[in-house]
Amino acid sequence: MKRDHQDMFTSMPLCPLGIPHLLLGIYILIFLLLGYAPYDRGVWVAENLPIVLIVLGLVLTFRKHRFSDTAYGLMAVLIFLHTIGAHYTFSRVPFDLITDTFGFTRNHFDRIAHFSVGFYAFAAAELLLHRRWVVSRTILMLFPLFFIFFVAAGYEILEWIFVMIMDPDAGMAFLGVQGDPWDAQKDMLADGLGAITALILFGAMHYREIRDLPSAFASTRPH
Repeated sequence: MKRDHQDMFTSMPLCPLGIPHLLLGIYILIFLLLGYAPYDRGVWVAENLPIVLIVLGLVLTFRKHRFSDTAYGLMAVLIFLHTIGAHYTFSRVPFDLITDTFGFTRNHFDRIAHFSVGFYAFAAAELLLHRRWVVSRTILMLFPLFFIFFVAAGYEILEWIFVMIMDPDAGMAFLGVQGDPWDAQKDMLADGLGAITALILFGAMHYREIRDLPSAFASTRPH
């Protein structure tokens, strides 16, 4: 069992051109196409900067640590949605079908993008399990969730700092609050719900490996 557990990730087929390469190619194509004549060039640069850094980080660490195709697929959702949102600004993304169908008073494309931020919890949990950085199933499932909330809160703070030092009109387009005073809190909630969804999927896919880990409270029980 231990041998199988150790080989769970390393035994995955590593074809020269696989899903990660395909996703990278799609991203580069979308980035180049939507880099032409965006609605606001300043917002486009600000929105794309963190995504480019994420992509570069995944590319540079690919040989050192390769995530599963599922993890790359989930991480790509945010990358694609954010690149689209950067072109139009999130409040102007063509999303009328959903908005009109459900009678929304605002464009919720940004909420879906925030929900996809939580998908990175899957990759975080996979990394923890693969590297054996945790020996508790409780911590394995909770740490990625807390990490997503930490990143979400930090990003909201950085967004407001960005608005304070740039043009106010462009800054509000960057924030995409659309008149909602609770926009930041709802964005963080969407991030967290996305993380919970990703962790449920991770738990279902790696149930046996997680089951073999002890609970965080096991060591506190009297012998």
